[in-house]
Amino acid sequence: MTQGDIPAYELVRLQLVDVSPTPLNPRRNFGTTEELARFGEELRAAQLAACVAVSRDVYLTLWPDHEDHVGGAKYVLVNGERRYRSACQVGLEALDFVVRDELAASRETFINHLLKENLDRADFDIIERARGINELVAVCAEESERGARARAADHLGKDRSWVTHQLSLLELPEEIQAMLSSGDLPERDGRFLVRHVRDNQGLSAAELLQVLKQEKARQSAEREAERTLLAEARNRTENAVERTDRQAPAPQPPVADATEKTSGSPTPVVGAGEMAAGKEPNTRQSRAPQETGAVGQQSTVPVQNKEGRSAVAPTRAVIELGSVDQVAEALADHLSAEELMELAERLMERADSKVDA
Repeated sequence: MTQGDIPAYELVRLQLVDVSPTPLNPRRNFGTTEELARFGEELRAAQLAACVAVSRDVYLTLWPDHEDHVGGAKYVLVNGERRYRSACQVGLEALDFVVRDELAASRETFINHLLKENLDRADFDIIERARGINELVAVCAEESERGARARAADHLGKDRSWVTHQLSLLELPEEIQAMLSSGDLPERDGRFLVRHVRDNQGLSAAELLQVLKQEKARQSAEREAERTLLAEARNRTENAVERTDRQAPAPQPPVADATEKTSGSPTPVVGAGEMAAGKEPNTRQSRAPQETGAVGQQSTVPVQNKEGRSAVAPTRAVIELGSVDQVAEALADHLSAEELMELAERLMERADSKVDA
């Protein structure tokens, strides 16, 4: 305010008998008698927002035909009619006002401000809004009918198509408009009926409601059909997965070739010690093959890892049975020096246990 960016308005206390509402206000629903009385008592305790008015002479310069409506009032209400009506309901004699004659600089300016004050209100129903927009378009058309809706859209900060959609609701029968105002009929249903009215002129409100009922039944049937198709597709997919799982072969255990080294642990050998002694491997899970001269089948052999814990590892060893030299050479081809040393230590332990026995 110090910089002059925000104008300062003088707050004045006006007697309500000196103020007249404007008939141009698109708002018609101000609440029930009980709601007005409750709000009036709140105003009696404290008025949080001032009402806005313009001087009588400035207003009648724009709308001289409203003189009878204004009567002897010195001011015309621009914003705050609900506060005005609530105060009258509980018998208050005066309210706080700011007088802003610049809002009546032109018809467009006045209607634009009147409408903007209500557009964002939660209780400003869609038909009231459409009527207010229609009034703004009408005053814009006084200058030029061409582009009137575009100018109204510019005033409201909206798109021209939005203005057109709002005005289309006023093409519906009064009974349908009343249902839209009360909230008994959603705005999307009103838009559907507008499209139907344009293609089918002269339909009554009852006929339009019947059309709407049929349309909703059709949409409901379509949604149900879509749900059925989705359920069937889901069942087919689940059945196909189950069949695939049943037909899939059981996974086979991995086969490790004796030439592959296992990182961090010695390569297990099938009964190496026992074969070197010409005996059958000491394990229940594997048996030496019946063919003389070689060990060449997969087996599961208990071995010890470096930590001394027992482990069971599948392996496949191909070792020619023969002299000790032949066994040693075969093992040397498959084991590292470290693994050979560990195997030698185990064989020595076995030899010692046999000597002790």
